[in-house]
Amino acid sequence: MSEPSPQPPGPRPAIPVYERQQQLGELWAAVPEPARRRYRPRRAFWRRRAVRVGAVILVLALCALVILALVRDETGTEGFLVGLGLAVLPVPLLITAFRWLDRVEPGPWPNLLFALAWGAFAAALVAIIANSFATEWIATATADPAGAESLGATVIAPVVEESAKAAAVLLIFLFRRRAFTGLVDGVVIAGFSATGFAFTENILYLGSAFGEDQNLGNSGLASVTAATFFVRVVMSPFAHPLFTVLTGIGFGLAAMAARRRRIRRFALPLLGLALAMGLHALWNGSGALFGPYGFYVVYGVFMVPVFALLTWLVIWSRQRELRTVGSELPAYAAAGWLTPAAPLALSSMRARTMARDFAGRTYGPRAARSVGEYEAFATSLAFLRHRAHRGAVGPDFIEREQELLHHLWQRREIAGPALTYAARATGRVRVPPPSIDYDGYNPYRQ
Repeated sequence: MSEPSPQPPGPRPAIPVYERQQQLGELWAAVPEPARRRYRPRRAFWRRRAVRVGAVILVLALCALVILALVRDETGTEGFLVGLGLAVLPVPLLITAFRWLDRVEPGPWPNLLFALAWGAFAAALVAIIANSFATEWIATATADPAGAESLGATVIAPVVEESAKAAAVLLIFLFRRRAFTGLVDGVVIAGFSATGFAFTENILYLGSAFGEDQNLGNSGLASVTAATFFVRVVMSPFAHPLFTVLTGIGFGLAAMAARRRRIRRFALPLLGLALAMGLHALWNGSGALFGPYGFYVVYGVFMVPVFALLTWLVIWSRQRELRTVGSELPAYAAAGWLTPAAPLALSSMRARTMARDFAGRTYGPRAARSVGEYEAFATSLAFLRHRAHRGAVGPDFIEREQELLHHLWQRREIAGPALTYAARATGRVRVPPPSIDYDGYNPYRQ
């Protein structure tokens, strides 16, 4: 059955009346916080949030214990500690880079930490077990251990590892859909998962290299450890994130697609995963394909251009998000929900930072945090309205819109003046020169 023919986006949803929020303000303010409510609906034990979170933490902790024990058994205690110390070096840099890309609408830290832990422990455990089992099975079946190792690295490892890392993106896409809205979210979540996976894999490779140097008596720049560190940490710390980001882009495009585009929403993640596996296989098989200099050939001809292209794409997507904020929020400003200057300030990262700094200097850290929350809620509101125009939201659009508007209404007294100040200070709003009363000092006045 063929996919339906393309249809133009639906009409933009109507803006709620601002006076209604003013009427409900006192009623909402009287509602206590969830922790203070006396009535709490009874739920099944396994459906409670604390139980689900505890189960996830328990599973990841068990995976961490098992994978770290396996790596320590492979490298030895001293090699494990050396590998751990060296492998952790690129992690803060990669996390900072991905978090910088996510500044327009920062994703919740619990989701990102889950992706990081999943990649480091669960995905790494699945990969090391599956790769070892598949390689041993091929070696036994073909009686060719060398060929089995080559086939395992070139074919088996890319499929297993990219699938394991992509599972974190899939889980957040399915169960934390509200925080997964576009291409940048897919890139950031995939990047965190791959960063965690590369961290654990680097411990194994660097620890094994250190053990080899100990046996051979190598040290200094001529050691295997130094060469492994240069290749994996200095030259290609972005390799695993680069592969998995292709999968994240597929999920991000699926999140942006209209709900009626079911084939596209299913096919795009699979296409991204296939591209990730293909690039990973090319990277692992560079030596077999291009000889002793294959690593440098693939690095210069494929990896660097793809990295540059994806970097440009993600930065362009971030700027597109800012333009979406600037185009969707004026409708709410016209209805009275935001000050006229707020959409202009919210569509500039410099103005956002200036608004938080102004609130912090004037009213203290709590006010700065309130302005930051206002900016996040306003951005989510703009993206929600944009997805509604594209037909990519569910039936709970009105409830979600009212929830976000209520959060903005609660913080309007602090955020409104701060954003107006930032819009004027950054030149996004033209400030007319002050009027001068010439009659007050006119020497020719009669």
